[in-house]
Amino acid sequence: MKKIILSVIVAVTTLNASAQGFLHNVGVTAKVGLNVGGTAPLGLPAEIRHINSYKLQSNLVIGLDFEKPVSEDRRWGVIVGLHYENKGMEEDARVKNYHIAIVRGGESLEGRYTGNERTEVNEWMLTVPVLATWHVSDKVRLRVGPYVSFLVKKEFEGEAHEGYLRVGDPTGARVNLGNDATSWGSYDFSEDMRNVQYGISVGADWWAFHRIGFFGEVNWGINEIFRNNFNTISMDLYPIFGSIGVCYRIR
Repeated sequence: MKKIILSVIVAVTTLNASAQGFLHNVGVTAKVGLNVGGTAPLGLPAEIRHINSYKLQSNLVIGLDFEKPVSEDRRWGVIVGLHYENKGMEEDARVKNYHIAIVRGGESLEGRYTGNERTEVNEWMLTVPVLATWHVSDKVRLRVGPYVSFLVKKEFEGEAHEGYLRVGDPTGARVNLGNDATSWGSYDFSEDMRNVQYGISVGADWWAFHRIGFFGEVNWGINEIFRNNFNTISMDLYPIFGSIGVCYRIR
């Protein structure tokens, strides 16, 4: 028993010393800002004929970045971050021959739609970036690398309005859709969205003062937002957002 207790004490002491050694040179930065962008296909598909409107959402991002130098001159390093953020958008577009499934008057319909459609996307997530950093100077830091996001809340819903649906295929029965809740067709694909997203982040930090600075970055999703077996929407959609905000150097 004494040997076991002694072994545990030695192991804990060794791990604590290792952790202290690792954290000795780790810089910690807090950040708060806004995400601006949208969930969109790569390139404008033929089905989308015109963007009627696009509304920015209050997309908050708040988090901590932990940076460990990996070179003797401390110009190169690695960041591991933990961010809580929102990526949302609302758009209205004119489409033609657009494959979709809707609910109208309690009836489920699927086919090819021509008309206007309004979509609202809202995603809350925990994001972990792992980035390589290069300190251009004492005031400027560049960073690039992958990130992974774990969704804690997800919404993808909207309405097809002021148009018509051809049930089944472009020659199917025509169903006219109006401009109010009694005559348009609604859809909600929230449950078909992925729980995990990943992509590439490219950004820069500029320290205006010793501890306070500003950041800007682009986060480009690599995997589409819907699961592989989801084919109701014929195009792949990716989260593409830029972020701007203020950062504070804690240590």
